[in-house]
Amino acid sequence: MTGARFLLDGEIIAPGPVDPTGTLLDWLRTRARRTGTKEGCAEGDCGACTVLVGELAGDGMAWRAVNACILFLPALDGKALLTVESLGTPRALHPVQQAMVERHGSQCGFCTPGIVMSLYARSIDAAGSGGSAADLLGGNLCRCTGYGPILDVARDIVPEARDDGATIAALQAIQRDAALDFTWADPIVGTTRRWIAPRTADEFAAVMLRHPDARIVAGATDVGLWVTKMGRIIDTVVSIADIADLRDTQDSDAGLTIGAGVRYAEAQAALGGLHPDLGELVRRIAGAQVRNAGTIGGNIANGSPIGDMPPALIALGATLTLRRGDERRTMPLEDYFLAYGKQDRQPGEWVESVFVPRPAPTDIVRIVKLSKRFDSDISAVCAAIRLTMAGEIVTAARIAFGGMAGTPKRAPAAEAALTGAPLSAASLDSAARALAEDYQPLDDLRGTSAYRLEAAGNILRRMWHERSAPAGLLALEAVDG
Repeated sequence: MTGARFLLDGEIIAPGPVDPTGTLLDWLRTRARRTGTKEGCAEGDCGACTVLVGELAGDGMAWRAVNACILFLPALDGKALLTVESLGTPRALHPVQQAMVERHGSQCGFCTPGIVMSLYARSIDAAGSGGSAADLLGGNLCRCTGYGPILDVARDIVPEARDDGATIAALQAIQRDAALDFTWADPIVGTTRRWIAPRTADEFAAVMLRHPDARIVAGATDVGLWVTKMGRIIDTVVSIADIADLRDTQDSDAGLTIGAGVRYAEAQAALGGLHPDLGELVRRIAGAQVRNAGTIGGNIANGSPIGDMPPALIALGATLTLRRGDERRTMPLEDYFLAYGKQDRQPGEWVESVFVPRPAPTDIVRIVKLSKRFDSDISAVCAAIRLTMAGEIVTAARIAFGGMAGTPKRAPAAEAALTGAPLSAASLDSAARALAEDYQPLDDLRGTSAYRLEAAGNILRRMWHERSAPAGLLALEAVDG
């Protein structure tokens, strides 16, 4: 294969074989000379590089805002791209740009193109662009304006359908039946790197048997940082982003089955249907651009000790299905995480799906994320608690934390302190004190070990106050806090 093909403002772009881990942002600025897209953080945090990517969805198009700084260029294969240059011109601004001018939403202007693209996503009702104005812009940082004028623009946007007829026809003409598979020779060091993008799960399974050491990516929201911030060289990249078999979510009375390729934004509503705290947790994972690219399966597979979703899924009793060739095995999710940077995954084996049981109506579920800022921040502590109740007696407890150990980890001593006891201030206090037996957290920039233990214990203690406080007090606290 000669490389990726994609549309940029309706024109077919075929850049040829490129570095499989070269970013879209670098290509835009150095090759396409579209310098409106800015590099701020190079880690998917500030949103200055926001662009829109569109893909075929049935007979229509699905657009989503993503970060160009951590999106590998070959991932655009078969898709459409819009940058800030795709909108208005200095003499004929797009309505979103005009509104930013009229509301004085830009000062130094560095972050403005990314903000405009997030606002444009809402104007065409793109995926992940709903919700509040703050949710929409949670992945866009601005050091100058104080956000007020920008939020005003976002609140006033009325979404309108975009005419994508020509784009759909052009995309249909460049779709592939076979995998995109090409090799690129590094002209500096003389080594080669390879990109493989299978089209089906069976093909993917066969590829991983042949290349067990390949790096699997979906949205590359984690692996992208390995390249942009750590300078790591990845010899073989296998992308699962275009495997429809892995993009399915099945909802049943028993619970949710989420394919490894399902993006956070796509799963948010279904997870919120299991429990509101799950939906709220997804809302606070990174910004919309990352949720539009990153997958739940990828977050699990990488085994990060500070990933927010694994503790919640562990507390709910999730099970993981792994596949190697035609063989599958299923395990409790907590058993997958062995130690820091080590997971129970054999060579050539990969995460296929995760099943999340539906909590019983009588279960008590509480999921709490503590971070230094509300939006788009990594947790200092992420707590997830599920209590099975018989009246006021806790018959079973599942408690898991992120940020407290080298892996997402259950709290057996705290669980034992609650199981068989009435749910009370005293039993929750005993469970909170037992956390010192379960965890020995590290000190880092997000919090000291003592802070983490104290905060984790207070999350447990707070459950009693929330359970016993008058409803009016909790409502007032929610408004104030």
